[in-house]
Amino acid sequence: MQAFLDVLSAIPWYVWILIIIVLVGLRDLLQKKHTIQNNFPVVGHLRYLLESVGPELRQYLVANNREELPFNRIERGWVYASSKKENNYEGFGTDRDIYAHQHIFINNAMMPFRLEENHPNIKNPYFLPCAKLIGEFHKRKRPYRPASIINVSAMSYGSLSAKAIESLNLGVKISNAYHNTGEGGLSKYHKNGGDVVFHFGTGYFGVRTEDGNFSMEKMVQLVKDNPFVRAIEVKLSQGAKPGKGGVLPGSKITKEIAEARGVPIGEDVLSPPNHKAFTNVPELVDFIEAIAEATGLPVGIKAAIGKLNQWEELAQIMKRDNRGPDFIAIDGGEGGTGAAPPSFADHVSLPWAYGFSDIYKLFQSYDLTERVVWIGSGKLGFPGKAAMAFAMGADCINVAREAMMSIGCIQAQVCHTNTCPSGVATQNKWLQNGINPTLKSVRAAQYFKTFRKEFLEITHAAGYEHPCQFTMKDIEMNVDDHNLNKEFDNTFGYEKTKVNFTSMQSLKSCDHLGGTYTNN
Repeated sequence: MQAFLDVLSAIPWYVWILIIIVLVGLRDLLQKKHTIQNNFPVVGHLRYLLESVGPELRQYLVANNREELPFNRIERGWVYASSKKENNYEGFGTDRDIYAHQHIFINNAMMPFRLEENHPNIKNPYFLPCAKLIGEFHKRKRPYRPASIINVSAMSYGSLSAKAIESLNLGVKISNAYHNTGEGGLSKYHKNGGDVVFHFGTGYFGVRTEDGNFSMEKMVQLVKDNPFVRAIEVKLSQGAKPGKGGVLPGSKITKEIAEARGVPIGEDVLSPPNHKAFTNVPELVDFIEAIAEATGLPVGIKAAIGKLNQWEELAQIMKRDNRGPDFIAIDGGEGGTGAAPPSFADHVSLPWAYGFSDIYKLFQSYDLTERVVWIGSGKLGFPGKAAMAFAMGADCINVAREAMMSIGCIQAQVCHTNTCPSGVATQNKWLQNGINPTLKSVRAAQYFKTFRKEFLEITHAAGYEHPCQFTMKDIEMNVDDHNLNKEFDNTFGYEKTKVNFTSMQSLKSCDHLGGTYTNN
């Protein structure tokens, strides 16, 4: 045996490499699964290697600053710098093609809005609550005014890692935003002090019976045990894959995920395309009212937009009966953190601007826009895009991928593979170790605060005190040259309903304001 080992050790290293290459070549010739490897032994592996690292090569070496999707390098860089409180400016003018089709312009005022000596934003440049009170019109027992106009969108524990959820919840506590749970239930990582909007879909995770139906008893108990839950959101559909269900593989269901979702450990769990608790629009309205009555909280719905016939039925019921959702979150068909087949992500449901304008116009025709708090979600986590959204009628925006980037996401686009290199969208414990919630929460909070500060600066430049005062005439969009530019009221065919806003001082002293604002 020793003699054999001596012979092996005497073989030069380059001979071993040659032997390995020959063995790989023989394996490639004998296998029939991959044509390229069979036709081009050994060398064919380079094709798969280059394919696997293609996104990274394009991201860092090939694509220019404005070329990538879903977020280009300038956008990502702004989020990273803002979250770290670094210099997020750019010099020597914009490198964006401002004459490009659909580029938007914000019309600035000749003289900006003047902050008087006692104005809340003098001492706190980050103070920017929602101008509307959620649940006011329907007289809910516990109405809620978000203390921030930018908040964390629906991303569940299970799709995001434990440390990512913990970081975001700590971050919203610091910045007075709220944290939407996503449809994975309320986990212990959501319980770090931030305001929470409890969100559920067709799987009713966290509020389900053993056979997968909705449990009002569990919903009431959840709200009673967790007073930081300030509103409830029913998911009808999401931008990434509207109308499509999903399966959570049993291999991903850990003990903690099972506890949060109320499902068995290690068993596949189905989220069907349809709800069991209601089958039509009148039943949806009854369902919303039953939850609001039982919990005392405002209840809203989230959906991506396509056909409008059922939305019109909802508007008719709300107009006739003074019942229905307290808020409506419109998700853009641009997709988000949810994984989906390309056919869904590319083609099913409208982009945010088209979907939102369709619904807002419809509800405006029934004189309903003022009684609903409108939430936008779809790549709106940048002050310029937020100005567009508020001009169109949004009252708040929710951000998902932008919030992920603030805690370290690098847009690797492998959220669905459990191999996220930044540890944000994976259940792999080793990959999660790189996330320090104490540090990342501060960065998430700083992103929200920087966003609000810069959004206020744009608002003041346009001559307004609060973004709710933006109108459709404040935004222009390139159609062709400037002579063909259209203000938004002409582009989308409606004028936003005026929001009943008095002053920031009145918001500072109002009841039902979420968060606890100090000079942060």
